Amino acid sequence: MAYDPKLEERIQAKLKGTRGLVEKKMFGGVGFMIHGNMACGILKEDLIVRVNPESHHEILKRPHVKPFDNMGRPMAGWILVTPEGCRADKALASWIQMGVEFAKTLPAK
Repeated sequence: MAYDPKLEERIQAKLKGTRGLVEKKMFGGVGFMIHGNMACGILKEDLIVRVNPESHHEILKRPHVKPFDNMGRPMAGWILVTPEGCRADKALASWIQMGVEFAKTLPAK
């Protein structure tokens, strides 16, 4: 399985109508970009969320969260949320909102 298509549908529904949204296939998964900056995405069954690097270590202490490790290097400002951590719609919406809010603070690409 490249990535979870049901999670993709759930994210699409939550982001519907978001200004500047582009969905892009990448890294064997899918990313959701806001004005060219990735807000969230999917890698296999995990949700990728872009977060403020200053909050990264605190967010990693939450249940069902792990570092986004790209080729053996954990990336500050990026986390993975396991399926258990975004199973509930309210939890998924919260993670997506976190990623969108941070992406909107970045200059458009």
